[in-house]
Amino acid sequence: MQIVKFTADRSVDMAVPKHSIPIQHYLRQPHRLVRSLVDSNRIKQVSDDEFCLTMRTLSFFGFDLQPTVFLRVWTEADGTVRIASTNCEIRGIDYINQRFSLELVGKLSPYEQQGQTYLSGRADLQVQVALPPPLSFTPKAIVESAGNSLLKSILSAFKQRLMHQLLADYVAWANTGTDSDYSRSILNGKPMGEI
Repeated sequence: MQIVKFTADRSVDMAVPKHSIPIQHYLRQPHRLVRSLVDSNRIKQVSDDEFCLTMRTLSFFGFDLQPTVFLRVWTEADGTVRIASTNCEIRGIDYINQRFSLELVGKLSPYEQQGQTYLSGRADLQVQVALPPPLSFTPKAIVESAGNSLLKSILSAFKQRLMHQLLADYVAWANTGTDSDYSRSILNGKPMGEI
């Protein structure tokens, strides 16, 4: 049985549009954050901080695979958002599903520099799988190269949505809030959206 490991990572650093309501309040709402990164019809909230993501079907050396990933998303006291996979299954091929592991960890942190707020983040994705018999005869270097490229394309798609959709959603969310709502949330110690 030939076991291969695929890895990819992506970093992001972007300026946040200025608004009277700081982005830290937006980041305290994991459900908004997740829905801005993924099409809402592919994500299901399982608990306050856990989500089930059904990814699009991926083609890999003639195999059609549909990963379903369970993600835990939480915010730390300093506003840093963390994401970690808790479970994964592959729909389509039982052989691969039983010999497959996925680990995703990510973080997104706000920081200030010369009066401007930025978001800095990084995601690391690692997949380990035992190749099914037809694929196990393909040179390992070729399979690993193709697998690494596939993971990079997945993370690149998330990065693009993060840079555009998340900031657009933050601005839309902040524009629907009022100064009195924001002040009340500060006084009550609650993030916006939970009032």
